[in-house]
Amino acid sequence: MNPPVIRVKAMLIAVDDAGTAHAVSLNPPTAENPAGYHRLIGGSVEFGEPHRDAVVREVREELAASVHDLRLLSAVENIFCIDGVPGHEIVFVYSGRLDPQPAEMDTFLTESDGSQMPVVWRPINDLDESLPLYPAAAVPLLRSVGRSAEEGG
Repeated sequence: MNPPVIRVKAMLIAVDDAGTAHAVSLNPPTAENPAGYHRLIGGSVEFGEPHRDAVVREVREELAASVHDLRLLSAVENIFCIDGVPGHEIVFVYSGRLDPQPAEMDTFLTESDGSQMPVVWRPINDLDESLPLYPAAAVPLLRSVGRSAEEGG
């Protein structure tokens, strides 16, 4: 049995031009989330790779897009279970804009294993959203990105 590992990730709050929504992956149901869940765009930092480079690479690999206005917001800790298996991540959360932006419908990102996940636009003001967003510790950062967009900054 392999010892538990704390993974390092870099993820993006990918805001639309209006600042009212952000692109997320729509993930399938799990034991903990029977209706599925949303996840920020991004992924693992590779050994020797700065986290800023990792988020740019992940967006390029997953969505064939580049990132503009990239800004580090914070690092958050994500301790979770997925289908009963515990996980632990340190996530560097960025904000930025995708070029090109994903279409409203029928957009997919490609995971490192070749699987595809739908990409959807989740409202920044997501109080009525039924699916959880992960990493959950990024939600307050999302709110600050939304406020910044509303204020024109």
